[in-house]
Parts: sequence; structure tokens; C-alpha cells
Amino acid sequence: MSTRQEIGKWGETVASEYLTGQGFTILERNVRTPYGEIDLIARLGDLLVFVEVKARTSRQYGYPEEAITYRKQAHLRSSVEYYIQESSILDSDWRVDAISIEGVPGKKPIITHFENVI
Repeated sequence: MSTRQEIGKWGETVASEYLTGQGFTILERNVRTPYGEIDLIARLGDLLVFVEVKARTSRQYGYPEEAITYRKQAHLRSSVEYYIQESSILDSDWRVDAISIEGVPGKKPIITHFENVI
């Protein structure tokens, strides 16, 4: 596993723990669709929340959330729509969030949660 993959996995774990602490229930991780991957799928009450996680160890190349480009948003939107159709949950309320993680494993990260990013 590359360092980049390790940081990504660490970021997803941090995001999962953060969401759980906020009252979310994590339903699935790393869901693959023909359009891309959904990092986390969570539930908050009756609301289904699809979460894109971006983690960086420094701001040398900008904030983590800046990596969610227009193209990435389009792939994420398609992935979510595919998941909803395949899971037969067309009548559920849902949204797409992003969680930005800054830091390194072993130290307290900076977590920023953006709701309704798409």
C-alpha cells in the first residue's frame, strides 16, 4: 500500500469516527460503482448521507477539499444516483457531504465537515 493510500484510509477512519460521534451510523465504506467510489455512506435519522473524504498531511498543495474538482463532483453525483437506483431507495431523503481531514496519523487532525456539497 502506498503512502497516499495509507493517508486516504486513515482519513476515512477519522471521518467515520467523527461522524459516529456526531450521531451518524456508518452503513458502508468504499462502495464501488461503474462511475467511481463512494467513500462512506451514513445515516442520520431518516437521512441517507453520501460522504466524500479528502485527507492531506499538509497544505502545500492547498486544502484537502480543493481536490474535489468539478469532474470529481460529476463522478460522485453519478455514483450516488447509481447506488440509489440499484438499492431501490428512490424514496429516501439524501444528501452528499464532504469531510476534509488535515494532519498525520498519531496526531489530532483538523476536521472540516461540509454539508450538501452537490
